[in-house]
Amino acid sequence: MRSGAKAWVYVETATAEDFRVRQLLDAQANAVALFDEVVARKLIAAGESERAISDRIRDLANEMFGTTRHWHKRIVRSGPNTLLPYDDNTPDRILRHDDIAFADFGPIFADFEADLGRTYVLGDDPAKHRLAADLPRIFEAGRRHFADHPAITGADLHAEIDALARAAGWQLGGTGFAGHLVGEFPHEVMDADKIQSYIAPGNTTPMRGTDRAGRVCHWILEIHLVDPAGEFGGFYEQLLDLG
Repeated sequence: MRSGAKAWVYVETATAEDFRVRQLLDAQANAVALFDEVVARKLIAAGESERAISDRIRDLANEMFGTTRHWHKRIVRSGPNTLLPYDDNTPDRILRHDDIAFADFGPIFADFEADLGRTYVLGDDPAKHRLAADLPRIFEAGRRHFADHPAITGADLHAEIDALARAAGWQLGGTGFAGHLVGEFPHEVMDADKIQSYIAPGNTTPMRGTDRAGRVCHWILEIHLVDPAGEFGGFYEQLLDLG
């Protein structure tokens, strides 16, 4: 009886975690589909304001998925606004024909959070196109580093992302971290006010672990690169440890 009880608990726990993983991956797949449709409908275009584009993406999420909730503020930034960290509330700006712009949305699907960031280049500026191409490349390099180091801490991964950015000729922007925990809405219940919830220099806790509720920790990796001359930046984020 005792060994059977242990087996029953294990199956139940595994099933619950499998469900969480599926929900997180489904939420991200929906967010990717949303951003693909943003491109297909050419919503990010010169002559449009950041706020208007953000509202159209919000409305598109509702149209496609019935999604009306977002766990963080919706962000569309262009030109010099792409240099600024998440916490800044930038003035609304009209996109120009040679701009770089990024979108950062956190739609909620079936009570699970997605968090996706993508960068778009309007025009032919080679430096902006290089930055846009480097963003997913550095993301994948960071993901491989995470996979290759089972005991990696948030501080370790942040240092690696910083080194990758500098090697490519960019600097890290943002608020001093390169990602965070993600899960059921709201993920703030998982110690979001503590450094252990972030991919940041001060987080010396191994990233592979469980939260206070005993759930497996899953992570978003976000890459905010800026031009050393301070003219423009770009942004890319999605799930780190899943997918």
